[in-house]
Amino acid sequence: MTYQSASEHFAARIPARGQSITSAPFLTARRGLDLVISMFTSIGNGLMKAAEASSRTRQIDVLQSKSDEELAELGIKRDDIVRHVFKDLYYV
Repeated sequence: MTYQSASEHFAARIPARGQSITSAPFLTARRGLDLVISMFTSIGNGLMKAAEASSRTRQIDVLQSKSDEELAELGIKRDDIVRHVFKDLYYV
């Protein structure tokens, strides 16, 4: 009767450092953290854009409520209010 060593008895082998057991992708702790950070960054960017859009909308409303004389004093034509408010984002 022959005895097998532990490594011969088990078909599975322990992978070397940095190797995975299968070719299936694993969610590592670092990759998981990167995904969570990315998710919160996207949410934060969306909230910032929404807040900025709301602020610009209020600015448009304030300018549209002014008379033509008040707009002339500011150097803005009524037709150019939106262009004036968004001048840092769009070149028209």
